[in-house]
Amino acid sequence: MTLKFTRPKSMRDRPTHYCPGCGHGIVHRLICEVVDELGIRENLIGISPVGCSVIAYDYFDFDMVEASHGRAPAIATGIKRVHPDKVVFTYQGDGDLASIGMAEIVHAASRAEAITIIFINNATYGMTGGQMAPTTLLGQRTTTTPFGRTVKEAGYPIRIPELLSSLSGASYLERTAVNSPANIVRAKKAIKKAFLFQIEKEKFSLIEVLSPCPTSWRLSPLEALKWIEEKMIPYFPLGVIKEE
Repeated sequence: MTLKFTRPKSMRDRPTHYCPGCGHGIVHRLICEVVDELGIRENLIGISPVGCSVIAYDYFDFDMVEASHGRAPAIATGIKRVHPDKVVFTYQGDGDLASIGMAEIVHAASRAEAITIIFINNATYGMTGGQMAPTTLLGQRTTTTPFGRTVKEAGYPIRIPELLSSLSGASYLERTAVNSPANIVRAKKAIKKAFLFQIEKEKFSLIEVLSPCPTSWRLSPLEALKWIEEKMIPYFPLGVIKEE
């Protein structure tokens, strides 16, 4: 028997704390595969703030820093400026990045900070009980929008890469998903490209990943993957939003 699939060296051997069907574990593995392929494990510093991925450091076998809610881009900025030779990235959810941390991500991009942002969008506050997030879809039911999100009450869902694309400092912005094998492969390529934008070009990059949250969506893991395809992708189209 030939072994074809092994755990990346950059990933710790730990039981997962994520819910069944959650996409965080998939993205963790993609990041670790990219880190191993690029050989940057000993030169990498990651930042994870508050959210479902608050203990991402328990899975990543490289240097990690914990940040206050929404402040990961600010922490990443400080680390990168003090250690410009390091590869620095943040791992943030939609509540953290697009709500309390909106000012942080906008200004980090505007300053053209040479950091990489991995932005997980599951359209809900998964950690705190399934409340409406800035990316919650119109009509989507949450614990704080039991009859569905409406424009009148909560406005429109925010498309982060499109918003940042108007900033001269944002160089590479792409939206991906982890709802199918093909999209997972594309997501890995995008993450790798984002790190290379930092390493080779010293530019700001952000990869958005549409990720399932079966628990908060009240769907089975399989239904959640279908929901991304049928509901999320039409509003959050996949592909490169900006590259320069």
